[in-house]
Amino acid sequence: MTHPVTIDIWSDVMCPWCVIGTRQLETALAELGDEVAATIRFHPFELNPDMPPEGEEQRAHIMRKYGRSADEAAQGRERLRTIAAGAGYSFDYTGAGDPPPAMMWNTRAAHKLLVMALRDHGPQVQGRLKHALFDAHFQARRNVSDPDVLIDVAQAVGIARAEAAAALADAELDAIVTAGEQQAWDWNITGVPAMIVNGKYMIPGAQDPATYANALRRVISRETA
Repeated sequence: MTHPVTIDIWSDVMCPWCVIGTRQLETALAELGDEVAATIRFHPFELNPDMPPEGEEQRAHIMRKYGRSADEAAQGRERLRTIAAGAGYSFDYTGAGDPPPAMMWNTRAAHKLLVMALRDHGPQVQGRLKHALFDAHFQARRNVSDPDVLIDVAQAVGIARAEAAAALADAELDAIVTAGEQQAWDWNITGVPAMIVNGKYMIPGAQDPATYANALRRVISRETA
């Protein structure tokens, strides 16, 4: 018997643990097969809401925000690279020419696009957009606070350029982003990724596939007992 579940994920496109957690969840769902039919919805969480338009170089940001040395920041990045590779995701640069510096950007506009994608196109299109934004940031090192970049990414997953441009200028979507972030605080979510299953059960942090699979089985067991 297949059990439908809804998984609401609060995350940020700047967050390496978010892409790792998403990939691990997808692996878990693939392993569960016909046991679970999951609807995944992404919700906004800005790790750096005060990030200025010019952004900040990634290593300098980590050193400043977390009080790490240059060596500690580099070691942490290598650890993330190894964990991501184990989850089936590469942080390697895939663009043409020499790689630009890895940067941190303001993600407010990206969240507006993601909210629009879910509202107007549904979870599957939103999921494709989320993955495309992850790739644009981590692999192509594009400026995902730049409206032109965001419109390009949206078009690549089937959203019309005019629609994406309108979304970026939409004050209502800005309010929905704010409400989504407030909902995270209401759930006591202070770090991401954070996953809420069927509106009741939280799975915090990036977990391994077995942990996700076991958690989903426990949810199903509770709700079908």
